[in-house]
Amino acid sequence: MAEEVKLFGMWASPFSRRVELALKLKGIPYEYIEEDLSNKSPSLLKYNPIHKKVPLLVHKEKPLAESLVILEYLDETWKNNPILPQDPYERAMARFWAKFIDEKLLPTAAKVSHSTGKEQEQGVEEVHQQLKILENELKGKEFFAGQSIGYLDIVAHVLFWFYSAGEASGVNALTTEKFPIIYEWIEKLIKIDAVNECRIPKEKHQDFIRLRRESLKSASK
Repeated sequence: MAEEVKLFGMWASPFSRRVELALKLKGIPYEYIEEDLSNKSPSLLKYNPIHKKVPLLVHKEKPLAESLVILEYLDETWKNNPILPQDPYERAMARFWAKFIDEKLLPTAAKVSHSTGKEQEQGVEEVHQQLKILENELKGKEFFAGQSIGYLDIVAHVLFWFYSAGEASGVNALTTEKFPIIYEWIEKLIKIDAVNECRIPKEKHQDFIRLRRESLKSASK
């Protein structure tokens, strides 16, 4: 039943979108609850008192935080349409690359968006190096997971955010010329209905990024 599964999210969060995509691909009915992170709901604070963040999944009144944890829980609880590889080694490698994205690539990209001048140039170069490492994992494949979309593709779906963020900030680290294999992968992804349903509206997202950058600049003065 849909009321058994609730997802607390925020429309501009790539991590929330990540969980939404997994729910749709696995065909799990759920109730989506949009959160205003500047005025968090009592329910969010009740279910996630430690981090007080989204995404937050509640299944049968049991809460789960952190998008990667939630993805694995969904796959273990609902066996249909598996997203993690069945082979233990491939499953371990999917987890490894997911951590690479969340713990290496995303923090580096965040530093780029909050820096200027020489520091920003160095950050962009570091992002390029990390994207190239990730792109090498796609060589010879339709998707990161192989012939069809899977766990690592869902995690890497955050690269859609790179494109919007780059256009909004004027620093686009992800270009067709530098990363043609990643762009081919994106073209394949956007042919999947569930992916398009979870894409962040481009113009709305760019406006959000610009406002956030301006507020960060004001706060640092």
